[in-house]
Amino acid sequence: MTTQAKSVGFRSERGPILIALMLATGLVAIDATIVATAVPSIVADLGGFSSFPWLFSAYLLAQAVSVPIYGKLSDMAGRKPIILAGIGLFLLGSILCGLAWNMPALIAFRALQGLGAGAVLPVSITIAGDIYSLEERAKVQGYLASVWAASSVVGPSLGGIFASLGAWRGIFLVNVPLCLLAGWMLVRTLHENIEPARHKVDYPGALLLAASLTLLILGALQGGHSWAWDSPVSMGIFAAGAVLLVLFVLVERRAAEPVFPPFVVSRRLLGTTAMVSFGVGTVMIGLTSYVPTFLDGALATSPLVAGLALAALTVGWPISASQAGRFYLRIGFKSTALIGISITVLGVAILALTSATPNVALVAGSCFVVGLGLGLVATPTLIAAQSSVPWNERGVVTSTNLFARSIGSALGVAAFGAVANAVYAGSAGGADGRSGVVAASGAVFLSVLAGAVLTVAAVMAMPATPQTSGRARQAFKPGQASDSPPGP
Repeated sequence: MTTQAKSVGFRSERGPILIALMLATGLVAIDATIVATAVPSIVADLGGFSSFPWLFSAYLLAQAVSVPIYGKLSDMAGRKPIILAGIGLFLLGSILCGLAWNMPALIAFRALQGLGAGAVLPVSITIAGDIYSLEERAKVQGYLASVWAASSVVGPSLGGIFASLGAWRGIFLVNVPLCLLAGWMLVRTLHENIEPARHKVDYPGALLLAASLTLLILGALQGGHSWAWDSPVSMGIFAAGAVLLVLFVLVERRAAEPVFPPFVVSRRLLGTTAMVSFGVGTVMIGLTSYVPTFLDGALATSPLVAGLALAALTVGWPISASQAGRFYLRIGFKSTALIGISITVLGVAILALTSATPNVALVAGSCFVVGLGLGLVATPTLIAAQSSVPWNERGVVTSTNLFARSIGSALGVAAFGAVANAVYAGSAGGADGRSGVVAASGAVFLSVLAGAVLTVAAVMAMPATPQTSGRARQAFKPGQASDSPPGP
C-alpha cells in the first residue's frame, strides 16, 4: 500500500514504524555497552575470569556471521517475519542470560543474543530504506544513529547501576519489555504485501558461509590472545576457514538463489561502498577500543570520563548523518562521502599527533570530529547502495554493507592489538607503565589514521552515480513511501 508522506518524524503516518525501528536498534545498541560495566559483578558471581572475553566474542561472532544470511532471507520472505524472528531470538537469549548458572552457559546464551542481533540491525535499516524516499532516508538514518548516541550514555549507566546493586542479571532482563514493545509495534504498524513465490533456499551455501566466517572471524578475534598467531591452532583455524570459503564460492556458482549473490561485489558501486564500510568499521573499533585505555593509562581518568570522551563520537555521527541528505541531493553520494572521509582523517590525525600530550578535552573534540566525518561517510554510501537496487535485492545489499563493517572491526581489533602489543614489548614499563600506554595508543592511532587514508581511496573508487537511479525511481517516488515491495 502506498501512502502520501507528510513528514519524517514520530507524528507522521510512518512514525510508529520509525519508533519501533528505533526500539529494535536500541536493543543492539544498549547491549553493546551495558555488559562491559557489569563484568566484575558477573565474574564475582559465576567465576570464569579467564573466559569472560568470550561474553563479547561469542556475541559479535554470532552477529557478524548471521547478518548476510538474514539479509538474503528478508529479500525472499519479507522484512517483517525476519526482524520479528530476530527480536524473538534476542528476547529468548536475554531471558536465558538472566537465568545463566555458570560462565559457559552465559557465553552460549550471549551467542543466541548475537544471532538475534544479526537480524535486528540490518533488517531495521532495510525497512527504513523501504518505507522512506531517497530524500528522507538521511534524516531517518540520523534518527537511528541517535539511538547509538543515547545508548553510549544509557548503557554504561544502567550497567553500573545494576552492578552496584549486585543485580547484574538485570542488564539482560531489562531487554524483555523493550523486545516485547518493539515486536508488538512492528506487528501492529508494519504491513507488507508479499506476492507468493517459490524460493529455493540455499542451505549448503548458508552453512558453508556461516562455518567459514565463524572460523576466520574467530581466528581474527582470538589470535594473539587465546593463542599465538603462529601457533598450530591459529594456522589450522585460518586454513580450515579458507578451505570452507573456497567451497562456498564453488557452491554459490551453481546455486539457484545464492545466499550471497555475486552481484554484491561485482557491481562497482556495491563493491566500493562495501570497502568504505569496511574502513568505517576499522576506524570505529580503533577508537572505541583504545581511547578509554589511553585516557585511563595516560591521565588516570575515571571510566565514566573516558566513556564520555568516547561518546562524543556517537554524538557527532547522528548530527552529520541527519544532514547528509542536504549534501548528497545537491552534490551526489561520492562527493558527500569525500567530504566526510576528509573530516574523519582530520579528526584522527589530530588525535594521533597530540597523543604524546594527552588531554581529555582534546581527545573528546577529536572523537566528535571523527563522528561528524563518519556520519557523512556511512550514511550516503549505504543509501547509495540501497538506492541502486530494487526491493528484492535491498536486504542482501544492506546486510553486506553492515557485514563489511563488522569484518573491518574484527580485523581491526587483531591488527591494532598486534601493534599495541609490539609497542608494549619494547617499552620499559610494558602495558602497566604510563609511557608504554601513551606510546602504544599513539601507534594505534597512527594505524587508525592509515586505515582512514586507505578508506579515502575506496571512496575515490566509487562511481560518480547520480543522486537517484532508475531502480531507485522505480521503487520510490518523491514524497511517497511504501510498506510493501514495489510492483513490477
